[in-house]
Amino acid sequence: MKKLLGTNWIKTLVSLILTFVIIQLLISLDIINSYLQSTLATICINIILAVSLNLITGFTGQFSLGHAGFMSIGAYVCALITLRVPTIPGFILGVFAGAITAAIIGVIVGLPTLRLRGDYLAIATLGMAEIIRIIFLNLDSITNGAAGLQDIPQFTNWGWLFLYTAGTILIISNFIKSSHGRACISVREDEIAAEAMGINSTKYKVIAFTVGAFFAGIAGALYASTFNFIDPKIFGFSKSIDILVVVVLGGLGSLSGSIIAAILLGIITTYLQAFANIQMILYSLLLIIIMIFRPQGLMGSKELSLSIFSKLGNGFKPKKGRV
Repeated sequence: MKKLLGTNWIKTLVSLILTFVIIQLLISLDIINSYLQSTLATICINIILAVSLNLITGFTGQFSLGHAGFMSIGAYVCALITLRVPTIPGFILGVFAGAITAAIIGVIVGLPTLRLRGDYLAIATLGMAEIIRIIFLNLDSITNGAAGLQDIPQFTNWGWLFLYTAGTILIISNFIKSSHGRACISVREDEIAAEAMGINSTKYKVIAFTVGAFFAGIAGALYASTFNFIDPKIFGFSKSIDILVVVVLGGLGSLSGSIIAAILLGIITTYLQAFANIQMILYSLLLIIIMIFRPQGLMGSKELSLSIFSKLGNGFKPKKGRV
């Protein structure tokens, strides 16, 4: 078992290093230009948002529409810190301060609201996100109100994006495989049965909600440092829906699905820029078609594994006794 675990970690590490090196090489050769780099940044941010929301909605079964609110907390906290401390240490501090602040708000909001279920929880989390947006809109002396914050120092590059995206995926993946993650899944499957087995459903729902809020805060901080401008309109209801669309398209309960859906939608959005007038119509039609023919999402609840490559390789080896 230890040997298998070690082998999987080596495969994961090698694949991550190869991914980083290949994309960094393409950036260095200007094959991935500045425009494509902004698309790459959007994809990475959406992966963090989708994976963290999938923990709440897909694995714990809590229908949340407040993810944009946590993202806005991370964005504003990081922006305010880096505007005052425009250095790499200031950027790192801003990212984690934004994430921790979002997690604290997640605990405060989660304790009362996560006792609700279904549509009631969705409405409560949506209201929470709107309250956060209105607060930022009215804090003129701090957030500059509706005009937003401009000229935010840009520290985000492919290295930082890769580090935070890969870290998010690995941490949430390991959380799901832990006893806490299995408890969250049991709450999703049957909350009454989970309670009967001694699992404190409220506790684990709040834990999942807090972890999801933490990583949404990281995504918001990266957004602020990438695009150097934020205002309250960016983090409205439509942003929460965009994140939810990625999760549903990829498959509820599948981290691999969230990653694939974020990449796919990022590429589609880039190519639809040429059809700006009908971009949203084409985008909506594509989603409707996918939901009709694949309602469980691209991956359902399944995960991709690096072991698939070794299985494919073994498939080409001749069996004993055959020529």
